[in-house]
Amino acid sequence: MREDVDKVKNAISVNNNMSYEIIKRMIDIIGASIGIVFLSIIFLIVSIVIKIEDPKGPIFFSQVRVGKNGKKFKMYKFRSMVTDAEEKLEQLLQYNETTGAMFKMKHDPRVTKIGRFVRKTSIDELPQLLNVLKGEMSLVGPRPPLPREVDLYTKYDKQRLLVTPGCTGLWQISGRSNIGFKQMVELDLFYIEHKSLLLDMKIILKTCFLFLGSKGAF
Repeated sequence: MREDVDKVKNAISVNNNMSYEIIKRMIDIIGASIGIVFLSIIFLIVSIVIKIEDPKGPIFFSQVRVGKNGKKFKMYKFRSMVTDAEEKLEQLLQYNETTGAMFKMKHDPRVTKIGRFVRKTSIDELPQLLNVLKGEMSLVGPRPPLPREVDLYTKYDKQRLLVTPGCTGLWQISGRSNIGFKQMVELDLFYIEHKSLLLDMKIILKTCFLFLGSKGAF
């Protein structure tokens, strides 16, 4: 009898999770589509300004990130750094201002003038809506890490790769760069354990309020 009850509970849990994933994907597609349309003027203005500052450099920057279950994909951003930023990273690792498998530097010399503005306001993240449409990211979820960061993960840390990464999440609305790696992992695991449509909507709404002048962004 007890086994039958457990089977029913497991079946209900699986169905609820499937329903959540389906609805979440629908919200991602609708939300990303609306966002791209309404923010198209910002896309255009930022693209023009980036080209004016550096005519030879690309407007967009793509970087390999690690997604759900360790699957790699190219994440898109507005370029906010000099074109050879990746090559210069090795020289700056000693100035890392955060903990664990992440690199953050408040006065990163690789950041361009327009880059400082788009990073401060998180406008550089907007092209990730394209990743959402492709299904590589969700509107809400853990920050997608770099492969070199994942190489340093413990088995415990890798649990944050169990879900689709997001454009925003508990880390972004809780202090972002002011939060260390271990705290970020704990926030991500809390989200994974308690994920729901209500929690997603709360995170999206809070992200909208923090969008201009993003606290902790650098």
